[in-house]
Amino acid sequence: MAEKNSAFRGHRYAVRFFLAMLALLSGLTLSVSGKTTIDFDPKIDFSKFKTFAYVGGVENLVAIQLNPDLINIRFHHMVVRELEKKGLHEVNFGQNPDLIVRYWANPETQVDVAVMGNWGAYGPFIGSDWSYLFNTVTSTSRHQGTLILDLIDPKAKALVWRVYLVRKMSDPDKDPKKAEEEFTDSFKSFPPSDKDKEEKLQERARESQARKSS
Repeated sequence: MAEKNSAFRGHRYAVRFFLAMLALLSGLTLSVSGKTTIDFDPKIDFSKFKTFAYVGGVENLVAIQLNPDLINIRFHHMVVRELEKKGLHEVNFGQNPDLIVRYWANPETQVDVAVMGNWGAYGPFIGSDWSYLFNTVTSTSRHQGTLILDLIDPKAKALVWRVYLVRKMSDPDKDPKKAEEEFTDSFKSFPPSDKDKEEKLQERARESQARKSS
């Protein structure tokens, strides 16, 4: 009987050790993956968007340590795949798309992004209601850098939806693929639900009040 109890305790300890190691390994896995944060305009009727045009990366703000063409191709395929799942269709820029899709990078070292790059007709959208998350995300990612994907209404020249991906982009073979996978997950919440919109409205009201009080 004592032998059985000893064997049982040994088995139990082995299971606990295995679970502890699994949790540790899971934590290590999470620590090297990217973190996505989504922001959007809660007042927008997203059902009106039927077409989009992909314009690629903002000049001088792409992750220049990697192959920008490789990132462009990966992101283009990902955007087309995910937006078409939502019922939108890709068109050329000259065909008056309902949405413009672009990506850009906030580098590891903090810079004034407003004066960098060729923004064309659309600015960086880092002020007003977009400033809180931009400042929060970029201030906590100084040693990693941030990739940003924007969906812009070209008629209103207004940003409507944005994804921040915080991750290091130093491995030209692995990182673009991982970034694509992480951006893909973020499209699961596009378009925002009514509940998401209500929560975002409340969040922005709190941020606006905080800006006025400061």
